[in-house]
Amino acid sequence: MKTIDVMVVDDSAVVRKIVGAMLEGAPGIRLLHAVSDPLLAIERMKQAWPDVIVLDVEMPRMDGITFLKKIMAERPTPVVICSTLTDKGAETTMAALAAGAVSIITKPKLGLKDFLNESADELVAAVRAASQVNVRRLAARVAPAPAPAKLTADAVLPAAHDARPLLRTTERVVAIGTSTGGTLALEEVLTALPRVTPGIVIVQHMPEKFTAAFAERLNGLCLIEVREARHGDRVLPGRALIAPGGKHMLLRRDGAQYCVDVIDGPLVNRHRPSVDVLFRSVAKHAGTNALGIIMTGMGDDGAAGLLEMRKAGSRTVAQDEDSCVVYGMPKEAIKRGGVEKSVPLKALDREILQQLSAR
Repeated sequence: MKTIDVMVVDDSAVVRKIVGAMLEGAPGIRLLHAVSDPLLAIERMKQAWPDVIVLDVEMPRMDGITFLKKIMAERPTPVVICSTLTDKGAETTMAALAAGAVSIITKPKLGLKDFLNESADELVAAVRAASQVNVRRLAARVAPAPAPAKLTADAVLPAAHDARPLLRTTERVVAIGTSTGGTLALEEVLTALPRVTPGIVIVQHMPEKFTAAFAERLNGLCLIEVREARHGDRVLPGRALIAPGGKHMLLRRDGAQYCVDVIDGPLVNRHRPSVDVLFRSVAKHAGTNALGIIMTGMGDDGAAGLLEMRKAGSRTVAQDEDSCVVYGMPKEAIKRGGVEKSVPLKALDREILQQLSAR
């Protein structure tokens, strides 16, 4: 397997030292450069270009967003954002994701050294995932350490013996799961939708605080309402609810209507929110009234849940390989038999609108 060459760009000497040591200690990863600002990075990249860049967004001389846009314009490269877990940091990071960054690692203002040491697995996994990004798709869109136990959706919600709803309803639900590359993909899908659409529930793998900023940004771009879900929110036509970072989101029936529960719980498939948890709840409470869509992302979260949805009578769709930044999640869902058909990213809005008149 090819060694992954990584550059770290961060004005904190502590971050450069600790993150550099983490990466160098991971099998198959080599620290190519660790520099304090983008101007130094540009000089070093003339000598050797990295496979992945770990980038801070708030730096002197040139900010991370400007640097990121420059890289994406000249030679698109997978970038993992290392951002402070603050409201301001969340807003800036949304701009970075819109500019082409593929994932986020958060860092606190205080206790940075301990936090980084505790987050080694997450950082290494993010770099490995970024190295598998389809750079051709990334360019077009912008124009092993020990791992924790991998729990299934059983840890949050037991499987239903009969997932089909007992009461008929005319309400329709669209459930979407995505991860790496999903922020721009969701933007493309949701901005194409008219105001009259089925209710949508979304899990995008993203840390706490960042989902609120992401939802707010989409809400300003879309005709439909987009917001971070709150416990008890109704799933309504013309509304998309995004699961909060650090929480699971489940669909439930309330008479003939649908609502969401936002709850704590263990990591499922090493994620919280988990796509599998959402999809299982949709299979259990919506069945034939639902459409499941699995989109670009690394790993297999959502594959088992989409199969449960299909068995419950839901329609199921995967984003096709050519339009994915990372084809991991759709590929695994197809492998397990949970996908009826694959379609390009640009066709997903039509699949959603067809749900208005679905069986």
